[in-house]
Amino acid sequence: MDSKNREIHRSELKLTPVGIVKNDQKEPVLVAESGGLKWQAGNYNHGLRDTVSELVIDPEYNDCLEGIEGFSHLLVLYWAHLVEHDGRLLIKVHPMGRKDLPLTGLFATCSPARPNPICAIVVRLVDRKKNILKVQGLDAIDGSPILDLKPYNPGYYPADEIRVADWMEQIYRERKGKI
Repeated sequence: MDSKNREIHRSELKLTPVGIVKNDQKEPVLVAESGGLKWQAGNYNHGLRDTVSELVIDPEYNDCLEGIEGFSHLLVLYWAHLVEHDGRLLIKVHPMGRKDLPLTGLFATCSPARPNPICAIVVRLVDRKKNILKVQGLDAIDGSPILDLKPYNPGYYPADEIRVADWMEQIYRERKGKI
């Protein structure tokens, strides 16, 4: 990479949240530490797919929400705001903090601990009242800044012949699809 591209590559971006998450999940499920990820077993709502959260969108974006109720699902991008600086320096982790799973490059996981703790998830849109969207299945914790919303359109995200790592298949089997 030449010096001009390196400069652009390392420049900081300014992101402005469009809203905030409101729910009962007050603590992160995984805590990123300099040594890796630590599972916070007592802090996880096991009914995640059934949990309803509110996305409180800044009223200045009300017009941006027009027509959103025509979609059953949304792609939510949010900032994992409680990931400490040391957690953003991780290179490899044991997925979900489990030492029985292989040490894996961070970008090959869905861990919130990453250089830019941007998380993405598809959720079901349950209801909209003005600037408040009720969604089901959000894995963000209370207070997480919302970076963006997009309608989920399977045509934009084609997914033929999906392959996942063996360790992720193991997690699916153990949880019997309860992710």
